[in-house]
Amino acid sequence: MRLFEAIVEANHRAIAGDKAAGLHPLEHSESLPIAGLTCIDARLNAFFPGILGVPNEQFIWLRNAGNIITGATSSTIRSLALACAVKGAREIAIIGHTDCQVCKTSMMQLTNAFQALGVNRAMLPENLTEFFGLFASERQNVSKAVDFVRQSPLIGRGIPVHGLLVDINTGNLEWLVNGYQSLDTTSGSPLQEAVDFANQKMDAFKGLEDFKLGEMKFPESQIGEVVTKTTNLISEETKRVESKVNEISAPPPINQSNPRRIPIPPPIRPKFKMPKK
Repeated sequence: MRLFEAIVEANHRAIAGDKAAGLHPLEHSESLPIAGLTCIDARLNAFFPGILGVPNEQFIWLRNAGNIITGATSSTIRSLALACAVKGAREIAIIGHTDCQVCKTSMMQLTNAFQALGVNRAMLPENLTEFFGLFASERQNVSKAVDFVRQSPLIGRGIPVHGLLVDINTGNLEWLVNGYQSLDTTSGSPLQEAVDFANQKMDAFKGLEDFKLGEMKFPESQIGEVVTKTTNLISEETKRVESKVNEISAPPPINQSNPRRIPIPPPIRPKFKMPKK
């Protein structure tokens, strides 16, 4: 059983009343530490990292308003990438929660709230939804964030990216996106692509296993005949083109009954006077 499979199972058992339910971190040391992105809601302080069952030192806790990721190279992705590259995080979890205030805040309420703080609408970005990452569904917000992390060139392809939702009242963990299912460990690697390509080529040659040269059928016309016919066609086409060129370049015929003559101008004789003695 892998780390988050054990985490979710232990959580559900504990919610059901099993007092013996719990995670044994030593059994999953190869998957620790983990990086988790949650909301800034203060109610979550009592849940993490205890709700996951991992020690404090094995949980790299990142937080922002609404656990929102706005792009594959956003500042939050930067923190997650550094959590993996510098702090050694082996798995990533985007963890939303129910009753999220960011989800419940409308555009009008947001602008009014800023107005109350002395921040006029003209001072805010033009597209508030895009800038603040406002969303209408906690589940969709988590799934969207997971997609951005997966698409990011800064996150290693071998790192599972999970999406979970915490019930703010019960502590129940709902596994929205199973990062193990979409983990790309072999199918997208250059080595595997080369192997797949070679297998496709071998499959193509399997259809030639029973091929025999003696059974191959050639067209009845001989090669010499084809060449002769082709040469004749080229020669005829060349003659036709030359004939057209001659017709265009030749002078127009003169009508003998009424020939048109071009008058020749008389020679120009310069006027010259002998000097007087």
